[in-house]
Amino acid sequence: MRVGEIARESGLTPHSVRYYVRIGLLSPSKDAINGYRRFNRDDLGRLRFVRQAKRLGFRLDEITQILGMSAHGRTPCPVVREIVQRRVLETRETLAQMQALQARLEQALALWSGMPDGEPDGHAVCTLIEATVKDHRIDA
Repeated sequence: MRVGEIARESGLTPHSVRYYVRIGLLSPSKDAINGYRRFNRDDLGRLRFVRQAKRLGFRLDEITQILGMSAHGRTPCPVVREIVQRRVLETRETLAQMQALQARLEQALALWSGMPDGEPDGHAVCTLIEATVKDHRIDA
């Protein structure tokens, strides 16, 4: 298979396939006649694995580590569990931060609903934002 074919079969873009070759996730053979990269079914399986891992939130460096462990006959499952446990905690923290931001935005919008638009006067940029800080502290 050539780049376009394996991209289509794997659900990735040709650009992504080329990038994965460049960073070493794939090592296709080269056609002796024209120099085109040739991919096989193992490459397709690897691309599908990469795509599944990315959908679970794994970064490319983590995927590289997982593939390397497997290629050397070592199970990557303990590492995968550790990465996912860490990612769950990180995601919880991110969600909490996003919920706090959502609450601040809603508070600001409620505060601003009764305020007039201000005119720039050389001292104020946006009276809505400045009033939020000066007069009516929004919960941080």
